[in-house]
Amino acid sequence: MCGIAAIIAKKTLSSELISEMTDLIHHRGPDDEGFFFVDTKRQYSFYGGKDTPENVLLSSIPYTPENKYVSELHEKDIKLALGHRRLSILDLSPAGHLPMSYYGDRYWITYNGEVYNYIELKKELRTKGYEFKTNSDTEVILAAYQEWGTDCLHHFNGMWAFVIYDQQEQTIFAARDRFGIKPLYYWISPDRDLCFASEIKQFTALPGWQASVNPQIAYDFLVYSLLDHTDETMFQGVFHIPPGCFFKSHIDKLSINPSEKINYHKWYTLQPKKWKGNLKQAAGQFKEYFDRSVNLRLRADVEVGSCLSGGLDSSSIVCTINNILKEQGSEELQRTFSACSHDKKFDERKWIDIVVDATKVKAHYTYPSFEDLIRDAEKITWHQDEPYQSNSILMQWNVFKLSKQNQVTVMLDGQGADEQLAGYLGYLGPHLANLFIRFKWFRFWKEFRAIKKIHGITWNNILVNIAHAAFPKWLKAKLRPSDNTVPAWLNMDKLKAIPLHPFEVLNIKTGSIRALSEAQLNAINLQKLLHWEDRNSMAHSIESRVPFLDHRLVEFVVGLPDQHKILDGVTKKVLRVAMEGTLPSPIINRMDKIGFIAPEETWIKKHYTEQFKEKLKDAIQYSMGIFNENLLLEFEKMLQGLKPFDYTFWRVISFAEWMKTFSVNQKESQEIKKPINLDS
Repeated sequence: MCGIAAIIAKKTLSSELISEMTDLIHHRGPDDEGFFFVDTKRQYSFYGGKDTPENVLLSSIPYTPENKYVSELHEKDIKLALGHRRLSILDLSPAGHLPMSYYGDRYWITYNGEVYNYIELKKELRTKGYEFKTNSDTEVILAAYQEWGTDCLHHFNGMWAFVIYDQQEQTIFAARDRFGIKPLYYWISPDRDLCFASEIKQFTALPGWQASVNPQIAYDFLVYSLLDHTDETMFQGVFHIPPGCFFKSHIDKLSINPSEKINYHKWYTLQPKKWKGNLKQAAGQFKEYFDRSVNLRLRADVEVGSCLSGGLDSSSIVCTINNILKEQGSEELQRTFSACSHDKKFDERKWIDIVVDATKVKAHYTYPSFEDLIRDAEKITWHQDEPYQSNSILMQWNVFKLSKQNQVTVMLDGQGADEQLAGYLGYLGPHLANLFIRFKWFRFWKEFRAIKKIHGITWNNILVNIAHAAFPKWLKAKLRPSDNTVPAWLNMDKLKAIPLHPFEVLNIKTGSIRALSEAQLNAINLQKLLHWEDRNSMAHSIESRVPFLDHRLVEFVVGLPDQHKILDGVTKKVLRVAMEGTLPSPIINRMDKIGFIAPEETWIKKHYTEQFKEKLKDAIQYSMGIFNENLLLEFEKMLQGLKPFDYTFWRVISFAEWMKTFSVNQKESQEIKKPINLDS
């Protein structure tokens, strides 16, 4: 797990720029760093950095540097530069240094991620005559590219964002994994240099950088709580290569202008597999896929731990790991990390302890507080690069912080389960609507009553959800309150966005369980969750792995019939059946859902009302006219119980904090290059 940077110059560039870009992501790779340069005469050079260990510099491996890069070197007439920050996970020896070369010096790569099936791929490639000198997955990626070209991506099982330079063909190949677990951003400078990075903040080191609000993305976030749902970011002119896409070009044939998008290619589209077996058979197949996925993601040369919330997803991972360790005869205790709350309404400690008692893991707990929020808000914003919707991020942030303190470098987490297994209550409406429009009225009535009993949802809410799922788009548009599209506290003349519902713009369909699942996986939910997960973990130099997003498992689960996901009002049915005998019964039968949720409502309404009010006032001030005083009136209505609590107020606070942190739209202040000290 690492951080990467790459620049392909239209003319030439200063070699110092790539070093400045990687300095900003020291947290992503504190164990090693490296640089690779190609000049206009196609001559190349490579160096270590100030954090490159001496044993790397003394190594005789062809791609390991002999010297560290210092600004006095100042390489001339640079056409291409690759930068890398390493968090050592596989092959901790100097052979794991990046940028790495292969096939002589033809291919060079800077890479962030893990290809978990590298051992199997290495065996396959050896039968084709390939030789390997390292125990890393990076070398396997390069050999696979030599053998299969861009089709190599279909052979990988894992998470990745990488840039490969082919010296012979003079091409650049940049690619991202199927579900976008690892980030890959790009920005085109005013001089038409194409720049790639793991985090947006890296572009602030480059000449011509100007932080400006992307109006439409800001509108989507502030009004609909959406982020990472398109290939655009909150920064105007900064984009990311979408999940399951790659970019390839000759370095001398790039024809792009600032604020334009590059021509990427879609290499992966989710294609669910049809399933005709019964629930028991589906559960058996699910268990097989899941066990294999977890087992693959235990491959590491450092200690592996797990996030544990006490819910179905994280508990399934922890208990499965426990069984794997027993089968291997390992006496090593698994270590888990959990966020709890002193507010019992939001605390899952009793569920966590059930899993801990059943597995005898070595458990660690953290209790994030409002004081943590005040102290860490600026740090979190800096690391996230973009605003975030609620303080559930604070809970996750503290889990990874605790992991770092206990020197556990790899963490497994349950991200991606709800989106494919219909784990959110929002799936109940499409489920009932589907039964209703297919005239399955007996089944509809049975599910209707069970859902009301189990989840405590009112008749009115159920009917609204059914209508939302079953009504045609034109009717839903008429029923949608028009005054919700532009809140009174938002000045659209200042933001300059178009008040359109993003679902309509993106043609997102949510009328069935499968449609909603694919929408959440591809756009409206999972992408922002993975964004937060990546930044929270990497801020603390932790690699987070997500076994529910093994593509074989996702393709299987999304293709299952609805009744294997929701049955008799019970969500995630196939997971519950699959985990019988693995999970403790109270966890299997648990019907409530909390997750890493901060007691934000209690903080706002009871304990820290004035502090939040002051933050809203600051938000109005820092927003440069985007927000107005109606924000405070809405806040008072919420405090008086005239409107329900929601996370709008934190989104506004976070947005303004982001504008302040990154000097957005402030031409006179663009210096934000110093990393924020996590220990301060």
